[in-house]
Order: sequence, then structure tokens, then C-alpha cells
Amino acid sequence: MQQTFVEKTAQKFAAGLETGQSVRSGDIIMIQPAYVMTHDNTGAVIPKFRETGAVSFNNPRQVVTTLDHNIQDKTEKNLEKYQKIENFAKSLGAWFYPAGRGIGHQIMCEEGFIMPGTMVVASDSHSNMYGGLGALGTPVVRTDAASVWATGKTWWKVPPVSKVILEGEMRPGVTGKDVIIALCGILNKDDVLNHAIEFHGSGIKNLTVEQRLAISNMTTEWGALAGVFIPDDILFNWLEGRIDYYEKNNDEFNGKLWREGIFSRESVRKIREEIKGMMPDKDAFYVKEITVDLSTIPPYISGPDTVKKAEPASSLKEKKVKIDKAYLVSCVNSRFEDIREAASVLKGKKAAEGVKFYVSAASGQVQLEAENSGDWQILLDAGAITLPPGCGPCIGLGVGLLEPGETGISSTNRNYKGRMGSPEAHTYLASPAVVAQSVISGYIDFESTFHADPVITVKENKKEVKAAPVKILPGFPEKLSGNIIFCNKDNINTDGIYPGKYTYRDDFTPEEQASVVMENYDENFRSIISKGDIVVGGFNFGTGSSREQAATALKYAGIPLVIAGSFSETYKRNAINNGLLITESPSLVNYLRSLNTSEELTVKAGGVAEVDFINSKISFNGMEFSFDPIGAAAQEVIMAGRLEEWIKSKLESEKGV
Repeated sequence: MQQTFVEKTAQKFAAGLETGQSVRSGDIIMIQPAYVMTHDNTGAVIPKFRETGAVSFNNPRQVVTTLDHNIQDKTEKNLEKYQKIENFAKSLGAWFYPAGRGIGHQIMCEEGFIMPGTMVVASDSHSNMYGGLGALGTPVVRTDAASVWATGKTWWKVPPVSKVILEGEMRPGVTGKDVIIALCGILNKDDVLNHAIEFHGSGIKNLTVEQRLAISNMTTEWGALAGVFIPDDILFNWLEGRIDYYEKNNDEFNGKLWREGIFSRESVRKIREEIKGMMPDKDAFYVKEITVDLSTIPPYISGPDTVKKAEPASSLKEKKVKIDKAYLVSCVNSRFEDIREAASVLKGKKAAEGVKFYVSAASGQVQLEAENSGDWQILLDAGAITLPPGCGPCIGLGVGLLEPGETGISSTNRNYKGRMGSPEAHTYLASPAVVAQSVISGYIDFESTFHADPVITVKENKKEVKAAPVKILPGFPEKLSGNIIFCNKDNINTDGIYPGKYTYRDDFTPEEQASVVMENYDENFRSIISKGDIVVGGFNFGTGSSREQAATALKYAGIPLVIAGSFSETYKRNAINNGLLITESPSLVNYLRSLNTSEELTVKAGGVAEVDFINSKISFNGMEFSFDPIGAAAQEVIMAGRLEEWIKSKLESEKGV
């Protein structure tokens, strides 16, 4: 079978495949990633890990722990938390990086953890950034991180894959940040929601690796699960340059993996050879093909308060939007190239009166390079307020947050209302150069004579894929039947499924969870359903917060299966991790919509649906509808009841219990 680069990478890191099995989009597989990274949330992963009964990491060299989010908090409570994380990580042999070393994602890249053609996960949504180095980087939830710690593995559903073809060359003053802001703002209808994106095209050679990292990072905001650049000579030369750095510098940031010989010229040479056999096949299937003419992208600005709204810097310049604060921080745009870009604009200039300008390097190593080059001093001379290398204001922590009524412009990746401070403030996103010029002017500004409408085209592809028969494990049902309860609405959020006011009621019993299920969506839902019914929702079911009870409440209500046109990825992971069987069948949802004329939020569709797990088919009203196969990985977790129980069973079998 023809495969994409993403599918080939997933195949390389899959565990327990059947002989001859070829991984494709829609498959649920067990993965054994090269590394798993956790940061401040390590403290929340530890109890999940201990709950499994594990006392050691399956592979300590697979585990990376960084402290980067709340590093400005010097309270006794936070310092104690950090010390506990450090003691835990070091005692079990993990790679550990303390507060001040830098943002975890940047550390992963500059230390050599991220190599082309590898799969790396992290319990953070911006794991997509690893795709800038040709790796399949994707986020997992905390229970998954605990699973990788204990067993080396967790499950993953291979997403639909779309191709973005970059053509041409960016104009002077345009950066990778402008490209991804334009994509988020122009293709803003969830065009690539839960997809993996592969970046192809002749235009890639005109992008620096730092620009690729910025684009991959913000594919998260575009809705994707991964954003992977096809590896090329420019990337491998960059990796060689990283080794040059370590060979020439003997400072406190000298790479751990380089010192141990893991990140070496030989390892880069080996990967370079392996990549040749991992290139996407000529006839590989892509759900969408998006072509971007880079020469038509002007400097772009996102906002206010959403990445789905964006406009050229030239049009905002005319509006003279006054700013109070500016930020050159975060994992997307505070690398050496970004600092240099801002310094080139700020040299010999001062921040406008009343504008506070906050700067934080992506890592201690980046800051040292900027200091040695003189660029850091230029920022200081312009009036920059420096913060330690870490996340800080990007996540709404520490010094310099936006106050009510203020407006900020930032090089960060998210501008959700309230993200960087008060929900009564406004935030715009832009490249480091635009941020720097705005600091000088006191309003959103950028000097550019280039004006154009971006040329972006989208081609959608259709392909009927006949699912191969699925091997059903002993104990998992071959078929399931039940009445369909149809919730005909898209974007049913987790607060609708399980009200937020109950989220932190730790003493809430399963019966109590079941009694309030879908309360905020439809107060009549509970009286309509019966045990054994199959719930069918719309598209992007389970969007919103990551509360696990939005899955468990349906399970406790006696619902054996939830079908939707699509699920929020976080909901999908929480559902299977908690033993709630889910699957996607857009054709069934669209058919039910064609029949449903009721304005009721919850309706009985009438008739019994039979779900055939061997052939991945749903029979209803004399018609058949396909769904994504429920593979062995998902079957195992569902039968165990929870991922934690699956982990326990694996650990016990390894011990011969």
C-alpha cells in the first residue's frame, strides 16, 4: 500500500503489528515513541504512573523532564513542587533539565532528541513543533505519558494526512510566522482539524529551519495534530551545525546527548540514509492538497483574541492600534534568529513611551548566543525587560501580564481571550520584526511596501478505502447492537456533556456522574436514553476542556458506544483511556441528519443499529455505513476498562504474574 511520510513514520514506531500490516490513516495502533517529554505537568503525571503499580521507567532514556512553565514563581510551594519533580526524574534515570535551562520543546530540538523520521510525543499541545525537524511530533494526555513511562508504549490513532505544498520564495521582511498566521486566518473553518500535515514543495528550500519550526509549532493553532516538513539537505546541514556548536563550545549548555555520543555525526549520517527509504510514495493519498505561493504572503497579523482572524500588517498599520505591552517570548518565536530579527529593527531605537517590552529567550543557550552576538544588548538598550528562559507570559504566568483594557502584540502562538492576562485585554500575534517595529511606534506597525492577496488553493481528494477485516481479540465483541440516540449538533463541548461545576467534586460517584450527563447540552437527555443505547453526535464532539468525566459520565450511564462525525482529539484520548468505546462515521451522521426534521436536541432515531467490528460496518435502516477500524490497541484498553488497568496488566505479564 502507498504510504505518506506520516504513515511510514508511524509504522516505524508501531508496536505489535500483524505480519505484513501496513499502517494507514484511521488505524489505532500501539506506538513506542523515541521519547516522551513532560514539563511542569510532570507533577500530575506522577500519581497516574504510581497508580499503575510501576516503580521504575520501562526505559529511562526514553523519558525527558523539563521545568519551563512557571519558573518565575519562587514561592515555597512551587519550589517544593519543582524539587519533587527533579528528585523523581533523577531517581528513575530520566533526562532532566531544570528551570532556567529553557522551554522544553526548544531543549528537545537543540539537544538532539528530535531527529528526522522519528516519532516523539509530549504532554503538551505544541509537540507539533518537532515537525520542523522532520519528526512526527504529536501531543498526548497525561495518562498516556504515564503509560509510556511504565511500558514504553501508548495507543495512537493515525490521523488523516493533508499535504501543504509551498511554492516560491518569501519577500524580504516576511517570515515563517507570517505564513502560518495567514494559513490560520484564511483557512479558518477547521480545514485541517485533527489532521497531520506534511509540508512539501520547492519553496521549502527557501525556509530556514527556525522558520520551519515556527510554522510547525503553530499548526497546533490551525487545528492539526502534527505538522511535518519533509527532511532535506538544509535540515541535515542544520543538524551538523548543532554538532559543530557543541564541539566548539564548552559552556554550561553543552549538550547531554552529544556528550554521551547519542547525538553525533554518525547518528545524523545514519538517519540521513534511513530517510531515503521513508520518503512518501508517489501515489500516497492525501485528504487535502493545499498549495501556497510564498511570494504572495505579506507580513501578517493575527487577532485580536483569535487566530482565526488575521489581516496584513499594512492594513492594521493604517488603524494605528495603540499597544501597551509587547512580547518577544515563547517556543514559537524566541530563538536566536528571532532575536536577531527584532534586534535589526530596534538597533539604535527606543521603546515608545508607555510601552513595556518583555523578552525571554527560548533557552539559556539561545540567550548566551544572543549575548555573544551583541543582539541581546540591542534589545536591552531599546528598553527591553528581560525574563528567564521559559514560558511565562505566553501561558499567563509570571511578570508582565496584560491588565484590563490593555492591548498587547506578541510573538507567541496563542491569543485566546485571557490567555496572556486579563480577559478584558486584547492580544495580537505577529513576527518578531512586527513586534519590534510596534515597540518603537507605540502602535501596531511595520514598514512594508509589499501588498498582495495571498494565493492559496485547496484541493480535496476522495478515496473509498475498503477496510480489511479486523482481528478481534478474545473477550472483545465481534458485534454490538442498540438503539441510536441522535444528538444533532456539532461542537458539543465537554461542559455540555459534563458540567464544569461538578469537575472538581472528587467524591462524585459513578452513579452521580451518570445522573448529570449531558445536563448542559439537553436536560432531557438522561430521561431519553436507556442502558445499551448507542449515542451518535455531530462533528468535533467533545471539544473544549480536557475533563475526563465527559467520557466517564457517558460510560457510567450505560452507553457502550459513542459515534460521531469526528471527535476532539483530547476527548478521543480521554474516552479510550477511560474505557469508553468511540468511533467516527461521518456518513452515518449525515444520513441521520437527512432523516431528522425535529428541533429536539436529543431524539430516538428509530430502529436498531448493528455494529460489525470485524468488517467496520454499521447496519441501520437497511443501509451500511463504514467507520474507522477498532484495532487491537484500542480493543485491549477498552477491555481493560482504563489505560491504567492496561498498564497494570502489561507490567504483571512481564513479571510473570
